[in-house]
Amino acid sequence: MLLIARYAIPVSSPHIENGAILVRGGKIVDIGTAAKLKTRYPDEETRDFGLAALMPGFVDAHTHLEYSALRGLINDVPFAAWKFHLTEKEKLFTQQDWEDSALLGALEVVRSGITTIADITKTGASRLAAEAVGLHGIIFREVGSMERNEIDAAFEEATDDIDAWRAASNPSQLTIGIAPRALYTCHPYVFKRVGEYAIHAKNTPVALHLAGSQEEYEFIRYGSSPFSVHSTEQGRGYGIDMPPWLATGVSPVRYVLNWGLFEAPNVIAIHCVQVDETDIEKLVEYDIGVGVCPRCNARLAMGVAPLRAFMEAGLRVGLGTDSPAATDATDMLAEMRLGLLLQRALGTRSKFLTGTDMVRLGTLGSAEALHIDDQVGSLDIDKVANIIAVDLSNSSQVPTHDPNSAIVHTATHDSILMTMINGAIVYDGQHRHNVDIERVFARVEEMRLKLRN
Repeated sequence: MLLIARYAIPVSSPHIENGAILVRGGKIVDIGTAAKLKTRYPDEETRDFGLAALMPGFVDAHTHLEYSALRGLINDVPFAAWKFHLTEKEKLFTQQDWEDSALLGALEVVRSGITTIADITKTGASRLAAEAVGLHGIIFREVGSMERNEIDAAFEEATDDIDAWRAASNPSQLTIGIAPRALYTCHPYVFKRVGEYAIHAKNTPVALHLAGSQEEYEFIRYGSSPFSVHSTEQGRGYGIDMPPWLATGVSPVRYVLNWGLFEAPNVIAIHCVQVDETDIEKLVEYDIGVGVCPRCNARLAMGVAPLRAFMEAGLRVGLGTDSPAATDATDMLAEMRLGLLLQRALGTRSKFLTGTDMVRLGTLGSAEALHIDDQVGSLDIDKVANIIAVDLSNSSQVPTHDPNSAIVHTATHDSILMTMINGAIVYDGQHRHNVDIERVFARVEEMRLKLRN
């Protein structure tokens, strides 16, 4: 199939005006101007998207698809309060609820032009949802315990799941990784065990939430925050004279470093908002990828990650949409726009991020952060044909001289004309897969009634 549009944006090289991409066998076979490719392949089936941009499908460096049905329930509170309320809501979900919630998220993902995800899950629901709609990506099985004597059992259960998920998944579509739970819910031996497992078990990829909020920073360094003993003693049965946590005196980044997790060969750290220059140096030294989530961080008053500092330091960095329970919508276009504006508002003219920078972060940058840039993230020959078409014909976009800028500043999820994964169109105004959408929506309504009561 020959895809044609006013612009083709390879990301790895400058955009092509009046561009075309040849797709065969699920791969990108050729790319260039429409005139050249039409001449070169005169008998090829052609699809012309007109005044639009063809570009790589978005690579979402951090998702929680299974939380999609929890959106809009907890509003206008900062991170710690949001987390506590969310934990209470989670208790109402059954396994079927998690699976249907993740399916809702997967439907939104392909509609918004995301073709690859890196999802942290405790239930496995996101793996099933990703397979149902054909998404590429990494599914991280979450594991953790605050109790040292529970760690072996937690790891046995987690590694059994990882083995089962690998056996049931197509390795060319999904990779299975491991993710320690949040720092304030884990005994430090968890991080040691995760690092050891990742090194010895087929170089398993690792994801972890790290330095995401001031509350987490103060808990790790000083032992005092909303996550401190007073907030945990009732649920865990501790007296105030027997705290489950002692202050470490170091930043979250250096705390995890002390337990050897960064020795694993493929680690992505999510958020990294509360970091200093030394933390960034350590992330670079250990070649840690970083997934920045601007909307979640802003909405929950977590702070703003020093994105420009990450880029200047040479870190592999990309963008994630995080939990729909925090952001209400899995939308990489909104993520890029807000991320760009926040960095400009807090930065200087000498450190000015551009639309081209943000498009790269949402595609090839995220792929690099996840160590999958040899497969996805740009429109290069022999890469997987994960391609989207973004409409640029709206009045606010005409005339368009810089398609990257137009995409970041003016496009919305409604601008996605087509989503192709592995050479197959899964969305083009209608969903082109076998998910029963009406059933999923009906189930979500049932869940919402339960959650509101």
